[in-house]
Amino acid sequence: MVFNDASELYKCIGGLFVKGAQHEAMGPKVKASNIIIRFNYTQPEASLTIDTQSTPPEGQYFNVIHGDNDLKADVVMSMTSDIAHQFWLGKVNLTLALSRGQMVAQGPIQSIMRLLPVIKPAYELYPQHLQEIGFDHLLPEEN
Repeated sequence: MVFNDASELYKCIGGLFVKGAQHEAMGPKVKASNIIIRFNYTQPEASLTIDTQSTPPEGQYFNVIHGDNDLKADVVMSMTSDIAHQFWLGKVNLTLALSRGQMVAQGPIQSIMRLLPVIKPAYELYPQHLQEIGFDHLLPEEN
């Protein structure tokens, strides 16, 4: 398991989502999708929600909610935390992960597919974020 507990996942992946919500290029495009996406993780159990419909905090284009909430998600993505970590490192292809059952999507999957080009900056932000918060031990070793 990459993350020891939910608080580590929230710090790493949740922190990435907040950086995305503040990102000048990515944030407005994600906001324009006007959807609510819930990510349910196992090993450890955790949940993150991207809410592009409610008014976000100042300095962010959308809301990032840690843990359970009452919002009705348009799309729910379920996966292990390890798969999520590998995805944000750019090591997991979404289409392949869906076809292999490593990720399970409920709702209009085309909404997620349309966001793939928009979230490209996140693949660079994630390793930087891990280094900034002292989790660089989770980065793959360079060969």
